[in-house]
Amino acid sequence: MGLWKKIFGLVSKREQEQTESDWEEIVYDHTEVDFSDEEQRSRYVTGCLEQMAEAAKEINQLNGEYSLVTAYLTDMEEIEALPQEPREEINRVANKLLVLEQERQKYLDKKHVMRDSDYYNMRKQENEVQEGIRKLKEAESYNKLVKKDLKRLDGERHAYAYRKNELLTVQANLRGMAVIFICALIACMIMLAVLQFGFDMDTYAGYFIAILAGAIALTVVCVKYIDADKEIGTVERSVSKLIQLQNKVKIRYVNNTNLLNYLCMKYDTDNAANLEKLWNDYLEEKEARKQFAEAEAKTEYYQKELIRQLSQFRVSDPVRWINQVRALLDSREMVEIRHELIVRRQSLRQQLEYNNNVAQTARDEIMAIAKEHPKWAADIMDMVDKYDTNV
Repeated sequence: MGLWKKIFGLVSKREQEQTESDWEEIVYDHTEVDFSDEEQRSRYVTGCLEQMAEAAKEINQLNGEYSLVTAYLTDMEEIEALPQEPREEINRVANKLLVLEQERQKYLDKKHVMRDSDYYNMRKQENEVQEGIRKLKEAESYNKLVKKDLKRLDGERHAYAYRKNELLTVQANLRGMAVIFICALIACMIMLAVLQFGFDMDTYAGYFIAILAGAIALTVVCVKYIDADKEIGTVERSVSKLIQLQNKVKIRYVNNTNLLNYLCMKYDTDNAANLEKLWNDYLEEKEARKQFAEAEAKTEYYQKELIRQLSQFRVSDPVRWINQVRALLDSREMVEIRHELIVRRQSLRQQLEYNNNVAQTARDEIMAIAKEHPKWAADIMDMVDKYDTNV
């Protein structure tokens, strides 16, 4: 089964090649044309004339290309036949162009550190960017200090609030102790009174001790309470001063934050580090573009110089060699180009020959029809004359 497929495949391929070969062959068959019928006669002759016109159009285009290729080959022969001194000068200029082209290509292939939008935006602010970086760094440094102060002030404020709560708790405890001491004193007095009047006991010393102990206890409580109250007053005054100081620092923080936001918006950045990186990238990119522009200017100069030098000799198109400097420097490259041009010229010759044959065959067909049908020969030749006039 596989063998039959291969056989049929080969047959099919040969048939395809035969068909394509038939497509290239122009065949004329007028046996079925009634030349006594003006419409059929005119249609057939017009078809032949259109083939001649198509072939002539193609020949015209091919001749132009053929002339260019021939001129190119002639220029190559002229250049290779140049004397040593002018040829060395041409090679020197060609070598300069080759080096510049390599530098140019290296720049184009290089991954650029900046987008064009960032580059041009930075260029607009080139004279003030460094000052902006300095201001941003100062503002960021000051912002850190202000934040540090605010955190410290918040810590102190919380410490004062905690101490005030402690003192209020102490006062509450002292009030409770005072109540307990008074109650205890009243209880002792009642017990001593019961002992004195109920049991006729001598309790004067007890009264004295109870009153003295109560007085001492209440005095201690009062003193501590007053001390706590004074400390609360001191804490509240300190908190008040702290709030005022904190407000001043907050104003500085807000102003500094607004300045930072404005500078970031002005220079289209997030912080000083990013702006500084953009600036360094800009300087690198600027230098690269400067070198590229200088290379472009030098390239233009050496291109004109190469054209000028080649124009001194019988080189028909010196401009063409601007893009073929490698061939001027490398004989192997020149050989490859010559081989390619020779192959192209051979192909053009074949195409010219084919179209000339088409045009001649079509003209021969018309002449043959005129001889076969002399009755209509005048009409046929009149159509040919009109065609030649229009062409």
